[in-house]
Amino acid sequence: MLSNNKLILKSILAFSVLSLAVAYFTQYILGHEPCNLCLIERIPYLMSLILISLVFIINKFEKVIAGIVLLFFVFGSLISFYHVGIEQGFFSESFVCDLGSSKENMSKEDLLKQLQNKTPVSCKDVTFRFFGLSLATINTVISILLSGIMIKVIKNYGKNK
Repeated sequence: MLSNNKLILKSILAFSVLSLAVAYFTQYILGHEPCNLCLIERIPYLMSLILISLVFIINKFEKVIAGIVLLFFVFGSLISFYHVGIEQGFFSESFVCDLGSSKENMSKEDLLKQLQNKTPVSCKDVTFRFFGLSLATINTVISILLSGIMIKVIKNYGKNK
């Protein structure tokens, strides 16, 4: 069962690398600027990359690290679901979507400088679709699936020991 877990973890590691590569390709090559929630949604993949690599490097604390990876994917599921809700108009944009764009106590010079810079992308605007779905929608489904897979991995650590 342990070797099965290693295979699953290697697959999640590879998928995390692929997911981040697609996100950066979409941003830097295709020119679709991510909103703040899109950037936050990358955190579980980055953390799984780091933590699962750590499993293979130190070869200890595998169940604990798997539990932490699970928590990151659950976090990712919730953030992505919230993002989809904003895109669909079910939720209003939060302060996270509006970081850095506060207009309070701005001088006219600051306002002019901000207008010359890129304006932040709204979390409700879908700038890129794949098979008609927003990346937040796809990420919600993937994060839920990865959470389920991580639960299976954690359960497997208790077997055949």
